[in-house]
Amino acid sequence: MTKKVLTTSAGAPVSDDNNSISVGPRGPLTYDNHYTFEKLAHFNRERIPERVVHARGTGAYGTFTLTKSLKEFTIADFLQNEGKRTDVFIRFSTVGGGQDSHDFARDPRGFAIKFYTKQGNYDMVGNNTPVFFLRDPSKFPDFIHSQKKNPRTNLPDPRMAYEFWANYPQALHQVTILMSDRGIPASYRNMNGYSSHTYSFWNEKGERFWFKWHFKTNQGIKTLRAEEAAVADPHGAQQDLVEAIDRGDFPSWTAKVQIMTEQKARDAEVNPFDLTKVWPHDEFPLIEVGQLELNRNVDNYFAETEQAAFAPSNFVPGISSSPDKMLQGRLLAYQDAHRYRVGVNYNQLPVNAAKCPVNHYQRDGAMAGLCPAGGHHHQTSGANFYPNDRDDGPAPDQAVAEPPMPVEAGAWLDRFDTDEEDHYTQAGNLFRIMSDDQKQQLANNIAGGLGQCDASVQQRMLAQFEKADPDYAARVAAALQA
Repeated sequence: MTKKVLTTSAGAPVSDDNNSISVGPRGPLTYDNHYTFEKLAHFNRERIPERVVHARGTGAYGTFTLTKSLKEFTIADFLQNEGKRTDVFIRFSTVGGGQDSHDFARDPRGFAIKFYTKQGNYDMVGNNTPVFFLRDPSKFPDFIHSQKKNPRTNLPDPRMAYEFWANYPQALHQVTILMSDRGIPASYRNMNGYSSHTYSFWNEKGERFWFKWHFKTNQGIKTLRAEEAAVADPHGAQQDLVEAIDRGDFPSWTAKVQIMTEQKARDAEVNPFDLTKVWPHDEFPLIEVGQLELNRNVDNYFAETEQAAFAPSNFVPGISSSPDKMLQGRLLAYQDAHRYRVGVNYNQLPVNAAKCPVNHYQRDGAMAGLCPAGGHHHQTSGANFYPNDRDDGPAPDQAVAEPPMPVEAGAWLDRFDTDEEDHYTQAGNLFRIMSDDQKQQLANNIAGGLGQCDASVQQRMLAQFEKADPDYAARVAAALQA
């Protein structure tokens, strides 16, 4: 087989890739070493800024197969006909740590799915937990700062995390999950995924329904105790997923949804758009709708997994947002992060590019490209504005117009304090369904970090546990004393 010719990035053949041009064998280099300069300059730019959150991740391709039609609730093309298969890319991740962190850190796990539908890309950007620490996006930077390394020592510091939680009791439900046996999944294949946020479907009648995604692992839930995680391979979750797919052991999840009518939402005692709360399953049962399978690894980790860009604002006709405040903040923040980190034209990269025609009037910026043969992104010499008189110019389609989003009657614009809301009942409910061993793991895991905090932080956290369940507080107090 004829070997390929090594070239510059512009395609010119390279005669020597081992030796730079120099003034004699022992002399300095000359300024016409353009090929050496190209290699060094590109090397300096091989890395893009890591994600502020979800920096350490693993991705793979697969398919979503619909097993129950949702046309009663949505016009989304990929949710219409049973048996419909949609290509997907999924990225799993730890949340708080950087790329230098551990695959088995006690941390929520990101669970992000990009559905390549015929109507554009739909992104479900969730976690392996059904709730989160916050309900207001203005606190997200503060929360993440408290989870990162100490700004002086550059070392992990659980005292900062507990100091934040002691002052912010709405995080208790998620803290209880994080510190439980579910806090360290044994692998990405052995954990569930959730949209966590409430989203909305809308159907051809213009009716809106609120919904949540649940992806239940078909491999079964498996977790690690703290002592097991301490001796686990730092790259173990990455290795596990790659090797499972390579050997044909394709991981899968059963996709389910919870659905709530607008009237049920109005009557609900618990705010259905509060990200720190779950919807009761007895009132809003899980409806099985599909199967999610991963069956192909990436060819290039950086080009695909590292540059994959998910955004909860990537909706398709029939799916939209909700009054969930955290979601509203993410609709802006995620796309903004990608434009900063990857570049304004990040959606032209193959892993992010839609597999349907893309027609818009966005132009220029870093990595802007002409539409290649068979491609979809159009940055040509045509009109770069709308409205215009061009017969071939893209125009809006009123057929996919979203119905109006309901708001509270007579609502006033203001900052509404939620400190007096119930932060404890659902955390206590979760504690009470745990086994005795799970309760003890929870207490021990909390004590490991809380024991490093001062007495004031400990007392405030114990007061929160007491409000959730007296046994919760008693077990943590005993673990602290031990």
